[in-house]
Amino acid sequence: MEAVVKNFFDDYSNLNVLIIDDNILVHDTMKRSLYDMGIREVRCAQNAYFGIKLCSEMKFHIIICSFNVESDKDGFHLLEELKFKGFVTKRTVLIFLSTETNESLVNSIIELQPDDFWVKPLQPKRVQDRLQQTLKIKNKLFNLYQSIDEREFSKVVYYADRHLLNEKLKPLHANILRMKGEALLSLLEFKEAEVFFKELLDTYKYAWVYIGYVQSLLKQGRIDEIHDMITSLSEKPSTRFATHDMLAQYHIEHEKYDLAYEEIKKATELSPRNIERNKKSWDLARLNHDHHGQYQATKNIAKNAKNSIHDSPVLLLNVIRAGIDLACTITDGSSESLLKQSEKYIKQLERDYDDAHLFAEQITVTRARILNAQDESDKALRLVENKVSIRPTELIEDNLDKVKVYHELGMREEAMLLLESIKNQISGDSLTSQVVNKYVEQETQERSDIHFTPKQLHDMAVEHFQKKRLSPALEAVIQAIQLAPNSIKFSISLLKILSTLKEADNLDEQYLAHADSAIKLFDETKLDGKTAETVEQVKANWLSFFRETEQEAKQE
Repeated sequence: MEAVVKNFFDDYSNLNVLIIDDNILVHDTMKRSLYDMGIREVRCAQNAYFGIKLCSEMKFHIIICSFNVESDKDGFHLLEELKFKGFVTKRTVLIFLSTETNESLVNSIIELQPDDFWVKPLQPKRVQDRLQQTLKIKNKLFNLYQSIDEREFSKVVYYADRHLLNEKLKPLHANILRMKGEALLSLLEFKEAEVFFKELLDTYKYAWVYIGYVQSLLKQGRIDEIHDMITSLSEKPSTRFATHDMLAQYHIEHEKYDLAYEEIKKATELSPRNIERNKKSWDLARLNHDHHGQYQATKNIAKNAKNSIHDSPVLLLNVIRAGIDLACTITDGSSESLLKQSEKYIKQLERDYDDAHLFAEQITVTRARILNAQDESDKALRLVENKVSIRPTELIEDNLDKVKVYHELGMREEAMLLLESIKNQISGDSLTSQVVNKYVEQETQERSDIHFTPKQLHDMAVEHFQKKRLSPALEAVIQAIQLAPNSIKFSISLLKILSTLKEADNLDEQYLAHADSAIKLFDETKLDGKTAETVEQVKANWLSFFRETEQEAKQE
């Protein structure tokens, strides 16, 4: 088989080429260049739909795709779908075209690992030269690409070692070494990979060498040994995206979910199109009680998945759910605007998706949650009792939303029973399963211990405080902050209550750590306007107690 493919690449007249670009002039330029090379079979598509249709009708050995196919889906999601359907493998010559070279786009392209990236406008001679060079590499390293496609990584190492002994292939040694290093990591041979990449550092200064070396040590839990290198790599444009991505994985593996979340946010910002990474950001946002981050992540997923293989009414449902979650942590007028936006999203879902009727119960749950958040709990309760089944569905997110509506309506027994069912739904040992499982554990504990939403708890704390019931006010606001630790308003209320207790000389020292956390949040958050003035005032009031204590100590 290997010989046949090599002969095939030697004879350009046997190659089938697909060009996907919405600009007909690009088609003409490319076709002239390819015909001059002796290629005879060239098909063109102006959008992703017809590109996929052509791939289903015949096999293409070369696919040249614009990243900016905007009529139905962009190049990232198009190539993702072509790979998913098996139309593109490592043996396919894959080339991206683009007029842009911004960092976000380049990172997205790197994730798909094309064979080349051409910047428009195209020059025929340059097209021919670069394509011929790419075809030569594909031809000579075919057995490596085939082994990768078949996930036979031991064969990849074997063929790589053979090719590295061939002096005629010396110009391709860097390509071969990279594939060998990636194969060692895939084989979980982390110690061998460490030695391999460390030796390469003496000769090659490519980004992939540093990333491979760091990954091999991270997989061995030896992060302290490469702290300076990680810092350096996270600052360089060519390596920072991969570094943040690796660190997120490392911290998840070591159950440091707060650090993982900080890293995944940075990686997602640098390469925003990857749906799985956005989902990871969403899961970590939930686990870290970042309701704003959760809402933004679900919106990013829905936006970037539009017209892709990931597109589904479920994604918009998740935006609605996250919006309601966020609204339940906000005590000002923006809560009502969020709920109104959620209602608009429900109408959009029912309008835009033909199969929206299949999600009738899920939509009912979101409507009940909105009603409850608008203090219309009687209407919400009637809706749930008449149209929502306690029986769990196949989707974890559906069941989690049912848990929330039951809990918010005081139906805590139903909520806890459903949470137990959800635990049995989580399967697999992937990092995603690990994060979701941790989130469900956290939800179970918090739903058992805390019986109200963050907004309800804060309202209770304010009422207690106004009536001079300081201890229950403090306990309520601490619970609210446990569920929404990034709320500036909740932390302001906390510090006001603590200051009042301190002034009355009735503050237990165990609560001082809560004050420290509030001040840390203030210092790390960019504030302006009236909120900034209020924060400075409550901070100054709180800190004045300790300045007085210091002065008294000095006088004594």
